[in-house]
Amino acid sequence: MELIQKAGPNVGPGVSCAMICRATLLLAGSLLLAACSPTDPAASADVAIPAGCQPAAPFVVRHPAWATNASLYQVNVRQYTPEGTFRAFEKHLPRLQKMGVSILWLMPVQPIGAVKRKGTLGSQYSVRDYRTVNPEFGSLADLQHLIATAHHLKMHVILDWVANHTSWDSELSKAHPDWFTKDAKGNFRPPVADWQDVIDLDYTKPELRQYMTTSLVYWVKDVGFDGFRCDVAGLVPTDFWNDTRAELEKIKPVFMLAEWDELHNPPFLKKGEFTPNTHLLEKAFDATYALRLHYLLDSIAQGRRPVAALPPYFAAERRRYPTGVYLMNFTSSHDVNSWEGPESQRLGANAQALAVLAALVPGIPLVYSGQEAGSTKKLRFFDKDTIQWNGYPLNAFYAVLLHLKSESAALRNGDACAKFTIWPAPAGCFVFERANGDGQARVWVAINLSDQAQALPRPDGLVTDAFADVGSPVTTPTLPVPAHGWRVLMTR
Repeated sequence: MELIQKAGPNVGPGVSCAMICRATLLLAGSLLLAACSPTDPAASADVAIPAGCQPAAPFVVRHPAWATNASLYQVNVRQYTPEGTFRAFEKHLPRLQKMGVSILWLMPVQPIGAVKRKGTLGSQYSVRDYRTVNPEFGSLADLQHLIATAHHLKMHVILDWVANHTSWDSELSKAHPDWFTKDAKGNFRPPVADWQDVIDLDYTKPELRQYMTTSLVYWVKDVGFDGFRCDVAGLVPTDFWNDTRAELEKIKPVFMLAEWDELHNPPFLKKGEFTPNTHLLEKAFDATYALRLHYLLDSIAQGRRPVAALPPYFAAERRRYPTGVYLMNFTSSHDVNSWEGPESQRLGANAQALAVLAALVPGIPLVYSGQEAGSTKKLRFFDKDTIQWNGYPLNAFYAVLLHLKSESAALRNGDACAKFTIWPAPAGCFVFERANGDGQARVWVAINLSDQAQALPRPDGLVTDAFADVGSPVTTPTLPVPAHGWRVLMTR
């Protein structure tokens, strides 16, 4: 993904126009997908990136073809329904497929430790047994039925994996206490001071590495998962992940997401503990978090940073990673919602505009459980706290974004031949264009995060508005962009 910054004069303010957010989507080419049609295929096409457009060595991960135009949807099973079970969540799969979701990410499904548990139900990241299912959510058969149903709907499913630590009363702590790091007195210790409900594993132990790899293989080979989201992946040795990815690839192509960002120093680490060169994206992972971008978007929405900070961020991302290497973009997740608050609280009037930005800039976008409900709820993390869906008021909004991502060749993940161009824009606006290698597929996006409407010149050759009614070509020389709004144009 080549980053280009176009030079040119700033554009003056103009008048606003209302965006139609729950509209029908006209995709590139002649394919028409109604966002709420019961027969829509939502899965992205299995089109691999051509060999000539793969990132250069040492970045040798070969992404599964089904991830080329994929988006992610994080599933908080506990809070998703009043029942909080796999079977209850499974009923939502047809809706999510129609919304355009391609990869489902399930938070950890294993039993939770009781010793030093936080809250009444505990953290799903305090794993007691790596190879069984938490009865709170249902049975192994229920989980396998959920995965099989998702596969039937042409979606893929990845599992949240906690390799760095276990609960205090985990099966491993009883059977293999020597597989854990100890404090000066020889006692188990948390990996981070605030994480008092878990204890740290010691990856200098070859037997631990073998056990963990075998466990990951089990969930892919025997249960049916298509990959993993790996918790605090940068705290686990990279060579373990490299070796494990190779073992998983012997079964089938997998998608691996690391919770880490070489551009962002985690606040839970002490000064000097952060290693900015983890090399996780070279051999092990398809994507890592765009954590630095996430915090930048929050800062911009809260007036602590200017919109003008975005181009330098993307330049820094490309300096760290070569073209074709990508991160996961998001405005919410389980951690963000529970500890930092919902989008309505953090992003205010710019919540949807920033969701458009996160979905369409280079990288794989994430939608968290409840975002399509416009949820204003800060979900409790260690207790039952069901999402209030309220008729899914933003379902169609996300359907436009995810279907556009799924179908446009300009928005492919991992395409080193594609181009990302940042356009000149008025203060408070961020304007960019993405195009495939030959320029035949183009998507142009204008985000206005200011309190004032703007009018921008219409780019040549882009005649279809992704958020407008089908059959309404854009022909005016200027494009009104409302305050706290957006415009998305594309080639037919």
